[in-house]
Amino acid sequence: MTLPLYQVDAFTSRVFAGNPAGVVPLERWLPDATMQAIAAENNLAETAFFVANGAGYDLRWFTPTVEVDLCGHATLASAYVVATFLKPGAADIAFESRSGRLAVTREGDLYTLDFPARPAKAVAPNQAVAAALGRAPAQLLAAERDYLAIFEDEAAVRALRPDMTRLASLDRPCVIASAPGAKVDFVSRFFAPSIGIPEDPVTGAAHCVLIPYWSERLGKRVLVARQVSARGGELACEDRGTRVGIGGRAALYLEGRIHV
Repeated sequence: MTLPLYQVDAFTSRVFAGNPAGVVPLERWLPDATMQAIAAENNLAETAFFVANGAGYDLRWFTPTVEVDLCGHATLASAYVVATFLKPGAADIAFESRSGRLAVTREGDLYTLDFPARPAKAVAPNQAVAAALGRAPAQLLAAERDYLAIFEDEAAVRALRPDMTRLASLDRPCVIASAPGAKVDFVSRFFAPSIGIPEDPVTGAAHCVLIPYWSERLGKRVLVARQVSARGGELACEDRGTRVGIGGRAALYLEGRIHV
């Protein structure tokens, strides 16, 4: 069997930046083990698979080791593939997922994801988190799957050198480090070694947690964010109450076929 494969750099307008995602459009679902094996072979933070369902698509995401319930950059990459190759020029794309309906709107080259907000709540200082990050945050919050560690400034976030073994042993699989930005509203980094992602270049789903926090703290509904990983990426953010808008661009790196 041969299948189409696209690799798209998301949350950037140029290749070799942003977050690369694999995208595999399917006519019907493959066995879970086969999709997991493809994701492991691709060895990207996420590979997205989708199947047409009426006017929209059913969408799933796999890291190299597990299936996840929400992924922003691979959703943006999937919308890019739909609007570029499958339904050229499409302005509204709807996905059904384990996290419910996810709408994507396109205005020119900007794709905006409508995702569920995942507000975090303040928790007591945690020595295990501080040791894993190599520095104690000024404030620690927790959401469903994430710790949100707030630092005093962008330089502190950029300087973090986490211990991945310690991060992988925490009671939540994902840790977001964030701070006010020097030239944007806020910056972040994202670590999830226990699910096969030591550091993710740009993480849409993390902004489901970040946007409510920074919107409340800064008193702004519309914000600009940057993820300060080595590749880096920019996000246009909007607090929509129980939802968030996460906007970004995409660049095609690879188009090919895989044989399974």
